[in-house]
Amino acid sequence: MDQPSSTTSDSSPASGAPEAGRAWLMLALATIGFAVNFWAWALLSPLGPRFKDSLDLSSFQQSLLVAVPVVVGSLGRIPVGTLTDRYGGRVMFPIVSAATIVPVLYLGLAGHSSLAALLVGGFFLGIGGTAFAVGVPLVNAWFPPERRGLAIGVFGAGMGGTAISALSTVKLVDAHSMSTPFLITAAVLAVYAVSAALLLRDAPGRTVPTEPLARRLASTVRLGITWQASALYAVAFGGYVAFSVYLPTYLKTGYGLTQADAANRMAGFVLLAVAMRPTGGWLSDRIGPVRVLAGSLSVVVAGALVQSFTPSLAPVGTIAFLAMAAALGAGSGATFALVTLLSPANQVGSVTGVVGAAGGLGGFLPPLVMGSLYGASGSYAVGLASTATPSPGGRGRHRGPPGR
Repeated sequence: MDQPSSTTSDSSPASGAPEAGRAWLMLALATIGFAVNFWAWALLSPLGPRFKDSLDLSSFQQSLLVAVPVVVGSLGRIPVGTLTDRYGGRVMFPIVSAATIVPVLYLGLAGHSSLAALLVGGFFLGIGGTAFAVGVPLVNAWFPPERRGLAIGVFGAGMGGTAISALSTVKLVDAHSMSTPFLITAAVLAVYAVSAALLLRDAPGRTVPTEPLARRLASTVRLGITWQASALYAVAFGGYVAFSVYLPTYLKTGYGLTQADAANRMAGFVLLAVAMRPTGGWLSDRIGPVRVLAGSLSVVVAGALVQSFTPSLAPVGTIAFLAMAAALGAGSGATFALVTLLSPANQVGSVTGVVGAAGGLGGFLPPLVMGSLYGASGSYAVGLASTATPSPGGRGRHRGPPGR
């Protein structure tokens, strides 16, 4: 397959040693931006049980409420990733962050009084979830191939923004008002948007595609790595998203925990997954992403099967959930180590958009299925058992040219 034509800036390549310190600074700024946007993206999840009670929602309606931002943020990564290839993270990060402020303010000030209003606000809240497709190509361009696994893993730890939401949203609503967490998040987004516009830079020598967006997307979907990584990320990151948005509901309904206790336990799940994502990238740099993925997904299968029997939380259930959290985090990091290893330099954003969409969509369906199955049978066992998918085969470190 012919590669898209591209232009390159006059500066020296980003992998040069003099740029190393600046590369880590850009990584830090991108990771903060990812975390802030994911914080906004996850604002509705901790409040799901509260809205269920106050608006008399069914289990399916509650699941739909927390799933809508996920699917919009996931599909939105496809055009946003392609636009990032063209215009760079320096332009796209401030735009995405500023655009996310609008639905956050709407939900906090007026959009929480009915299911319809929440769904409208949740739809546009999905913009925050597209930040992932901005950060991966930005970070990728700043680091040489032998360090990209770790760098993308560190950036991926920004998904811990969902933990900020889990730990703070319910507490702020209880202590102040429903609008408080939304107003605070909007203010942080505004500060970051301005800071990113002033401080963020694209890598010198960044490859800039010149072909039209539609042609670049068509080229991206013909790459083998696009579909291989999409399938893997739908399981790894999709599993993380599904658990992080639905775990408070699952623990409250299935184990009778309070809303605050369920949110705190979800935050622990998220934090462990976040901590393991850089580890997955680091291990991929050393033993290869295929081996890391095979081990990670095997652990997910085992944990899901154990939890399908609804064991007591102390200690079996807790161990099963934490093992899955660690494995899903490491697997997510390994998937994008594979993407940056095998994707053409001028298509990393486009590939990231498609793969990121698959990951988010992988997290969209399980909450709906879990809510529907629980409503029909009064049990989560079938839904958890269905997450036990075979781990991928493969040996050793995956090297070679991008799949065609």
